[in-house]
Amino acid sequence: MIALEFKLKGKPQQYRVIDEMIRTAQFVRNKALRYWIDNQGVKLLDLYKQCAIMAKEFEWAGKLNSMARQAMAQRAIFAIQRFFSNCKAKKPGKKGYPQFKKHTRSVEYKTSGWKLSADKRCLTFTDGFAAGTFRLLGSRDLHFYAPSEIKRVRVIRRADGYYAQFCINVERTESAIPTGKAIGLDVGLNHFYTDSDGEAVPNPRHLRKTEKALKRLQKRVSRKKKGSNNRKGAINRLGRKHLKVSRQRKDFAIKTALCVVKSSDFVAYENLQVRNMVKNHKLAKSISDAAWSQFAQWLQYFGKVYGKTVVAVAPQYTSQDCSSCGNRVQKSLSVRTHVCLCGAVLDRDHNAALNILAKGLRQAGINLNTVGHTGINAWGQTDLYSLVVTSTGKLTD
Repeated sequence: MIALEFKLKGKPQQYRVIDEMIRTAQFVRNKALRYWIDNQGVKLLDLYKQCAIMAKEFEWAGKLNSMARQAMAQRAIFAIQRFFSNCKAKKPGKKGYPQFKKHTRSVEYKTSGWKLSADKRCLTFTDGFAAGTFRLLGSRDLHFYAPSEIKRVRVIRRADGYYAQFCINVERTESAIPTGKAIGLDVGLNHFYTDSDGEAVPNPRHLRKTEKALKRLQKRVSRKKKGSNNRKGAINRLGRKHLKVSRQRKDFAIKTALCVVKSSDFVAYENLQVRNMVKNHKLAKSISDAAWSQFAQWLQYFGKVYGKTVVAVAPQYTSQDCSSCGNRVQKSLSVRTHVCLCGAVLDRDHNAALNILAKGLRQAGINLNTVGHTGINAWGQTDLYSLVVTSTGKLTD
């Protein structure tokens, strides 16, 4: 499943209709959740039936396409299922009990309620709201995909306009030349990551660089009268700035992950519990700005697309253990140089990256002794000449 996004170009009154569609979708989702709360044990089919009853009871709710109403019921049931799965897994902290939504920003259609023009550059909504036809602005081409492959159309409201996402039921695969290289990544705040070869990628710190401008825009919002058009404009400018930072962060994560996956056949990284790490109020902003979880998600995605092996390893003691002799050298977070009695002296993050690579290879079942690996030494040189690379780019022993 891939998603192609386009910006919707229409008239102001059409955008107001989309806002009504989104509010109606939020109402349907909240009513479905209320029905589940009042009738414990109901299933998705029961919520579908409730959506049909809702359309007859509320005339304006009946304007929304029937499959769009079902999609919102699915959102409610997914929230319920996630809550029960967290309880079953005994997830620490709050389990995420389903909540009523107040600020929904999207509505989702399935295979009806919309249609594409012959040139596939315009999108028309055909349900009761009759939002009309919108031009699709974007660089992607929908001609490569059959209409039957488009399973969902999601309309999203953002600070800088309205967007349509087409969810297409195809599997993306890309060919890549095997490199025979394995790499371990240690993410951090000083550097975005340091690999097992000793190379470091600087941390872009998008939020930190824009923080001054964000504070200035936030002050302008607070100084405007509540409910005034000036306040709405100030809120929109603030939202656009936040959206820009978010896009910069995502763009950096995508391009960096793609570069890592294409240049290596085996990638090992830390499986960090970022949710717990951000509880440290002194580092929470910097950790969130680094977007380690987003980077890890794109590593996994590109690994699947390019047929590479991407492994997440436990981060425990990767910074404390010596990558040369294996002895544990206790050090605080402020100590940035690893010094061991065996004579190994190297950067703390480089040492951790070497340990992460060794853990990843063991986790993937690659025995360094049986394949003639010369070892991962303290100076960052990793020899993988004797590892066999299959046609899919995966390392085997």
